[in-house]
Amino acid sequence: MTWWHAVVIFVAGLWAGTINTVVGSGTLVTFPVLVALGYSPLTATTSNAIGLAPGTVSGAIGYREELKGYWPQVAKLAVASFFGAICGTILLLSLPKDAFEAVVPALVGLAVVLVIVQPRVGAWVAKRREENGKVHKIGPLLLFLIFLIGIYGGYFTAAQGVMMMAVMGMLMSESLQRLNGVKNALSAVVNIVAGAIYAFIAPVSWPVVALLAVGSTIGGQIGAKIGRKLPPKVLRGVIVVIGLAAMVQLLLK
Repeated sequence: MTWWHAVVIFVAGLWAGTINTVVGSGTLVTFPVLVALGYSPLTATTSNAIGLAPGTVSGAIGYREELKGYWPQVAKLAVASFFGAICGTILLLSLPKDAFEAVVPALVGLAVVLVIVQPRVGAWVAKRREENGKVHKIGPLLLFLIFLIGIYGGYFTAAQGVMMMAVMGMLMSESLQRLNGVKNALSAVVNIVAGAIYAFIAPVSWPVVALLAVGSTIGGQIGAKIGRKLPPKVLRGVIVVIGLAAMVQLLLK
């Protein structure tokens, strides 16, 4: 690894950690960067899962005020994320490498679409919450959907946070800021579980992991402290552009 590769990976991790805490989809920054630097899609995915896990933990800690008194509910959802992540990692490691590389462009495309529609989903959720005074408790449907998102997150982490926010916003009555804190905690669970498995039985670049871990941890704190002041449109625009570039590059490989 050259010195400038290391700088690029560190900065990508810093940016991804910030984005993950604020809106999710940080993997759409780091994944194409790693692929562009010559890492295989599989190694990029596994290294991302491990390297960005500290950043998701950092973001969850940054949102601890929003989660005060809500940890029992987070724990229920975390169980679904935990088992979903295990299933996702099994899928990634069981399917042929060619199958993974073939489906990755579609997954990146799905993630990009989710990032694009997220503002509309968020606006719809906020309007629905104002009009509906009912308290929506954690039920089987929500747990099942969080489990499915955990499978997706264990297989390919990009935009799992956007998926979580959409699902929780539709099926829960908590404030968007609290839901964002829950999203960060559940993303941390998925990344830690997937990363722990990948660390032992999957191809991983440990220098990449170290750089992403340091960068994303710092980024997680930045996102938690000043993320609400950052222009969401700018962040979303960068994610979409990078995601589309990743799709093009992967399709042309």
